[in-house]
Amino acid sequence: MPEPTKAAIAVPSKDPKKKEDSEKNGAVSKKKPDEKEGEELSEEDLQLRGELEMLVERLKEPDTTLYRPALETLRTLIRTSTSSMTSVPKPLKFLRPHYPELQRLYELWSSSEDKSLFADILSVLAMTYSDTEPRGTLRYRLLAASMRPTTSPLADPGDWGHEYVRHLAAELGEEYNLREQAEVTKPTTQSDAAGITPQIPLPVGTLEDLHNLALVCAEFLLKHNAEPDAVDLLEEMEIIDRIVDLVDANTFNRVAAYMIACVNLLPPQDDIAFLKTAHMIYEKHQRFPEALSLAIRLNDSELIRKDFHTPGNPQMKRQLAFILARAQVPYHWLQHSTTDDDGDETLEELPEDLQEILFNSRLSTHFKQFGKELGVLDPKSLEDVYKSHLETSRSSTASVDSARGNLAGTFVNAFVNAGFGNDKLMVEAEEGNSWIYKNKDHGMLSAAASLGLSLLWDTEIGLSHAGAFLATGILNTGVRSEADAVLALLGDHIINKSVPLRTSAIIGLGFAYAGSHREDILLMLLPLVSDDEISMEIVALAALAVGLIFVGSENGEAAGVILQTLMEREDRALDEKWTRFLGLGLALLYVGVQASDSYDATIETLKAIPHQSSKQIQVLVEMCAFAGTGNVLRVQAMLQQCGEHLNVKDSVADSEQEGDKKAETKQDDTFQAFAVLGIALVAMGEDIGAEMSLRQFNHLMHYGDPVIRKSVPLALGLVSASNPQLPILDTLSKYSHDNDLAVALNAIFAMGLVGAGTNNARLAQMLRQLAGYYHKEPDCLFMVRIAQGLVHMGKGTIGINPFYLDRTTLSKTAIAGLLATLTAFTDAKAFILDKYHWMLYFLVPAMYPRFLITLDDDLEPKPVTVRVGTAVDVVGQAGKPRTISGFQTYQTPVRVATTERAELATEEFIPFASVLEGFVLLQKNPGWEEKMEL
Repeated sequence: MPEPTKAAIAVPSKDPKKKEDSEKNGAVSKKKPDEKEGEELSEEDLQLRGELEMLVERLKEPDTTLYRPALETLRTLIRTSTSSMTSVPKPLKFLRPHYPELQRLYELWSSSEDKSLFADILSVLAMTYSDTEPRGTLRYRLLAASMRPTTSPLADPGDWGHEYVRHLAAELGEEYNLREQAEVTKPTTQSDAAGITPQIPLPVGTLEDLHNLALVCAEFLLKHNAEPDAVDLLEEMEIIDRIVDLVDANTFNRVAAYMIACVNLLPPQDDIAFLKTAHMIYEKHQRFPEALSLAIRLNDSELIRKDFHTPGNPQMKRQLAFILARAQVPYHWLQHSTTDDDGDETLEELPEDLQEILFNSRLSTHFKQFGKELGVLDPKSLEDVYKSHLETSRSSTASVDSARGNLAGTFVNAFVNAGFGNDKLMVEAEEGNSWIYKNKDHGMLSAAASLGLSLLWDTEIGLSHAGAFLATGILNTGVRSEADAVLALLGDHIINKSVPLRTSAIIGLGFAYAGSHREDILLMLLPLVSDDEISMEIVALAALAVGLIFVGSENGEAAGVILQTLMEREDRALDEKWTRFLGLGLALLYVGVQASDSYDATIETLKAIPHQSSKQIQVLVEMCAFAGTGNVLRVQAMLQQCGEHLNVKDSVADSEQEGDKKAETKQDDTFQAFAVLGIALVAMGEDIGAEMSLRQFNHLMHYGDPVIRKSVPLALGLVSASNPQLPILDTLSKYSHDNDLAVALNAIFAMGLVGAGTNNARLAQMLRQLAGYYHKEPDCLFMVRIAQGLVHMGKGTIGINPFYLDRTTLSKTAIAGLLATLTAFTDAKAFILDKYHWMLYFLVPAMYPRFLITLDDDLEPKPVTVRVGTAVDVVGQAGKPRTISGFQTYQTPVRVATTERAELATEEFIPFASVLEGFVLLQKNPGWEEKMEL
């Protein structure tokens, strides 16, 4: 077979031009030079282009009488042109090549009304040249305005259409920022290192002109359903407060909702300005519940008093009283002060019906009724909670009636039957068979105190047991009374010689008067804080009680005394484990205040304290001040604290020095535990921040030191309290099997926090498995039992999430209670697992029923149909979208979980409250019957 013939084929370096291509090019060359390739114009378009070109030619002619008609025709053609949403309007497209020529022509004209109209048209054309000539639209708009006589105002920017206004708004913000920067730094015309010439502000128009134009644009945007754009523009121009005059009955709700949603994403001071502006909007439109909720967020006593007393409708006033009672606002903030003849100030008493609501007097009655409606009034036994027969445990080696098991039973019984006042172990125990005596020594204190939790909010019942001081405080948490029985009962015992009685009385007062800002109790407790002779335990708990009572008040006297104590106490005293509670007492005074003057002064004072404990107290104060704000810079600062690896330095020859260094290093890392909690506390205010924090916790768990790893589960519990999300449950489940038992212990407790009061079946199953896994570890088993009690808290009716009013407002007393509990868990071995297990009761201020009870005019429960479903964020969405998804219909009273929202199923009743949560008063809709008849 012959070989195939080989031939060399020459391959050109470039592809040969195709025949079609050359034909096409030929066709193009025949077309007019200014027409785009491959584009065929219709007859109509050709006519329009010809007309526009003729008008441009007219403007070049020497006859000035032709200018005005030509400009008017141009304006009409541009304004009336309609095209698809995705393409440039035809007149702008055809005029674009003439834009530079028209600019030169404009400069030659003398100043007149015609020139003003010309500038207005150029302003629209500049939109097509925005990439090459920055802010041209704004420049010509300002020039047009400056040349118009006052008798003939310039046409509204809205006449040119929505896109023009949006373009103008964007350029306004850019220009304003440039002018602000120019004031700070003198502009340099030289190119910077990258070769880019810095932008300089336009030489036309004053700041006042920019503001006025921004207001005109904002008004147009508000009228055309672009409320977020209007808010963003005025925020960029730093005149957000002027939006109050622009909104009307149709737009105010959407504007205010968008502004409130922005608050967590704004830097300090801007966020306060937004809240105040939204408050003014609600106030102007007489939306009192919304205005009051913002006043509570601002923590402004003047605003709260004003909002409370403004409405004339007595039913509305009652509804506001329910909101204030939930927020636990100090009673004296609401009283008007009057001056008598001698010049003494006296506070006016409020009407009795409002007092009863503000004191939460009927909370217990309503709660028990709610339990009855839900069918959970019957007491639950420990076995009902543990379900031991389902546990996968091997035969338990521990004795059945062990002291530790009984102690766990005490707490489980208290948490599960909280508020119902009918449990079998304590309240209704048979004579001589009280559960108290089944506990040893310090266990009896917790057992007696559990009585208070079972009778929660029911102030009618007096307690007689000696260890019941704490129970009395627990019982009165969140409930006030004129009689001040708690103060009368516990006041004398804060100087008792018995330490347990003394601490119980102090903490009892802290619970009962949490958030009340009562000066008379401050005078009783401060001498204990400043007394050098007494133990750090009593000093620290007295400071904590002061922090609970004056939470978020910035009380200078209390802060001064605690700082003085920190300065004057010996190092030996400050080395004790109790110092963290002394610091927490100080930090609680600053909950939610952000960067105020008193906060800055306190931080500076703490920096001056030489003892190493000052660092952990600085972290505590900082995280409390920014609690729930979502402030990114603070989260970064906390992460930086966690990143420090505090290892012992190179060994020194002197062994004593080396020993000192080791001790110092070991102790100095407590601040990192609080920094981890701080990340959760700051980030928990908004959903995106909370979600992002989970990722940081994952990193900290991988790379952190033991003290950090131990705190991560607690932070997870705080960021998602009473909100069992699957990813968090799985993460905690993994940590609960950690090699480090301290991590496992905290993870088990965090599982209880995450599922508190939810009856979550998956979580209950996880805990039962853990009970089997840790059956030989008494500490871990004890914690599993506590977590089981928390998950079934109040038989699924009580939650501990500190946010309320549709998760917008942070309860200061709730956050104080949660922080006190978590502080005890930063060293569980020294507190909870030692003889201070009663610190688990620090959760009580955070406990509140998760219900919706609708009431009639006489404040009696009124069953109505409601829909309850997962809350959906509808801020900034067009139209009236559904605010809940996957809803179910119930009759009130009904349980509403942390992430759920309720709405009335029919329009038969109108609620006084803006958020259906807690107690809601209803009024009959006057138009309802007529609708039915029709």
